[in-house]
Amino acid sequence: MARIRFDFGTLTLDAELIDTPTARAVAAALPVTSSVLTWGEEVYFDVPVKAAREQDARAVITPGEIAYWPDGAAIAIGFGRTPISKGDETRLASPCNVFARALGDVKALAQVRAGTKVTVRSVPSVSPAEP
Repeated sequence: MARIRFDFGTLTLDAELIDTPTARAVAAALPVTSSVLTWGEEVYFDVPVKAAREQDARAVITPGEIAYWPDGAAIAIGFGRTPISKGDETRLASPCNVFARALGDVKALAQVRAGTKVTVRSVPSVSPAEP
């Protein structure tokens, strides 16, 4: 699968796209630069992508899943509790389309502050080493 990189300036996070209509729409819009907002233990930011809510959209995600928020045309990366979480779950504001999986530790996003610029771009997939 294709990979993307989130560059927050002092921190980068790579992710592998899942084969979904939303992943294809996000990939087609790259590269994009936006300004980060935070909501509890979640970073999110606007992207110039319009995608409908997919049938398997959900509000509760597992840290490491990267989602597109159809209600706000934004990418949401939850890494812990949000203001509406119940218990230790990671609950986004409303059902989102999970379109990628982080390849690094999303808990590092705790250091990203609102207003930080983020650039999302495609990165070459790593091919297996030849014998």
